[in-house]
Amino acid sequence: MSLGPLSRWAYRTFRHPNRPLPAVRFTSVAPHKSLDPSSTRPVELPNAPSVAYTAVTHPIPDPTQNIRTSKTLALAKEYILPVYARPPIVLDHGKGSWVWDCDGRKYLDFAAGIAVNALGHADEGVSEMLRSQSANSCIHQMCTITNPLRACIPTCHTHATRRWPGLSDWLTKCMNIPGAKAFFCNSGTEANEGALKVARKVGKDRGGMTKTEIVCFQESFHGRSLGALSVTSNKKYQDPFVPLLPGIRVGELNKSEGLEDLITENTCAVIVEPIQGEGGVNCADVQWMAKLVQRARDTGAVVIFDEIQCGLYRTGTLWAHSTWPVECHPDVVTMAKPLANGYPIGAVLLRDEVAETMTAGMHGTTFGGSPLACSVGFHVLDRLSQSDFVSHLMKTSAFLLNRLERLSGWFPELVGTVRGRGLIVGLAMLRMEMPNVWLTSRGNGLLLLTAGKDCVRMVPSLNVSEEDASHAIDVIESCLDVMARGK
Repeated sequence: MSLGPLSRWAYRTFRHPNRPLPAVRFTSVAPHKSLDPSSTRPVELPNAPSVAYTAVTHPIPDPTQNIRTSKTLALAKEYILPVYARPPIVLDHGKGSWVWDCDGRKYLDFAAGIAVNALGHADEGVSEMLRSQSANSCIHQMCTITNPLRACIPTCHTHATRRWPGLSDWLTKCMNIPGAKAFFCNSGTEANEGALKVARKVGKDRGGMTKTEIVCFQESFHGRSLGALSVTSNKKYQDPFVPLLPGIRVGELNKSEGLEDLITENTCAVIVEPIQGEGGVNCADVQWMAKLVQRARDTGAVVIFDEIQCGLYRTGTLWAHSTWPVECHPDVVTMAKPLANGYPIGAVLLRDEVAETMTAGMHGTTFGGSPLACSVGFHVLDRLSQSDFVSHLMKTSAFLLNRLERLSGWFPELVGTVRGRGLIVGLAMLRMEMPNVWLTSRGNGLLLLTAGKDCVRMVPSLNVSEEDASHAIDVIESCLDVMARGK
């Protein structure tokens, strides 16, 4: 398969202006035809819930656990900081949407590394990019010297954003500003820290030393470092580390009343997720967002969209806000998770009017935007932006949502609403049954996530097949059937 349009343009412009284009570009580990919506036979919707997985197939812990698993768990307990409540499983390898543990058991990964592995595990194209870049060029170089790939990705973000309207669309149509600037880092937390730091500087430029307050929202999640944690309004995460940053004001998602009191002349930044992932797959209402953004504009506050989990095609468009009207668009977008399919990278994309406040020495990073990270990130972005890839994603999403929407009719005492868009999906549970579905599904070889107080979260690889999605829902239905029967 030939290079995608972004790759062809960037290859000549930034990397090898005089070298012939390569003939082959790796795609996902799934067969190429699986990305063509017309090439696979439609999976029929069932008339009744599946009961194929009512018996536990993956007991945890495994009673036949091998010595390698036992030793690894013992070493982890002795030497690893216990900040995660990990189950007694040791994952050994993966391929596509599936992973295997050291005991040889196979799991369908509907967590994708917490919305990271957009192209699945052991993707051939990503692996080849890692190999070729590390073998033939630089893995790392100091950030004070330009590398071509660091310049390449933000340019391609701008081009892709113009195709899927968002930040650059707002820039070019409303402000007649030519583009945006990017800052590269290593994670989503770092991206949000950078965005907040820039917004604090802009606030002082616009309103003096008192314009320093930051507005965030209930059920938000922006990271675990001290600044990002300060705008992550969850007492479970915050309380052990208080006092946090002062001047943080917390609003309620989709509540228009009180916005004028929430965002004032002292507000320098408003940070919000278009879809709250960790908080419960809660979608911001577009009319509310328009009011929020307008109030921020009226007071000179910088609008930051945290698209770390919901952006980069997880909803079927480049940004979760791409389909929204121009008046809902932000000044800054933060991104990370899927950008390099698991290789650490994060980025802040800022419109020029905001970016111009920053000068040499005001911010920095050692590892951010390395040649290796940027080469993989560019490769992934090019793959995700292909029209056949997006068509496949949306076809699978429609199938998944259709299956999930039937569950409340079959299990009305257990299941509530279905939330989300594209392949960031939440299943709201009643009677606090969320932990049971999560744990029981894992006992049947399906890895899910929780979100908020009542939600089971599904963020599979973006190239997941309908057949795998069908298998995931079969497992969930079987678990619900067991719960409904009180087994």
